[in-house]
Amino acid sequence: MAVIYISVGSNIERHKHIVAGLDAMAAVFNNLRLSPVYESKAVGFEGSDFYNLVVEAHTALPIADVVAELKRIEDNNGRVRGGKKFAPRTLDLDLLLYDDVVCEEPIELPRDEILHNAFVLLPLCDIAPALTHPLTGQCIADMWHAYDKQKQQLWAIPFAWQQAEVG
Repeated sequence: MAVIYISVGSNIERHKHIVAGLDAMAAVFNNLRLSPVYESKAVGFEGSDFYNLVVEAHTALPIADVVAELKRIEDNNGRVRGGKKFAPRTLDLDLLLYDDVVCEEPIELPRDEILHNAFVLLPLCDIAPALTHPLTGQCIADMWHAYDKQKQQLWAIPFAWQQAEVG
């Protein structure tokens, strides 16, 4: 089984879409473990604040099938495709890591956002601080420690899923 990390975000009916996305991922992947949920300002465009978290899961599916499942879940939650890259989202699911695979196809892994976005790096650090980034060789905790925290502000929020607190 591969260990995967998925970035989850929403800024349209945030709670509803995050819960629906988690429910759908739980039906496809094994042993979901969730970071705390963070709220942050939209990055790259003017829009409502986002909820973001990172999910660790296990899967026997190959990378292409994981990506197809994530797209299916997004689509089932009203994700509009073909629009601007930086725009409001009902649900945004991005595969960040698949074990220690480095590849360009079927998607870029590890996902570049890990290095640049607090809303990805902090929740990833929360659930996998000792994990080593396959390209930089740094552990995620060291990467978060070195990150310029003035670039993006985020704050943890209370969030429950399946009658359990997240995080």
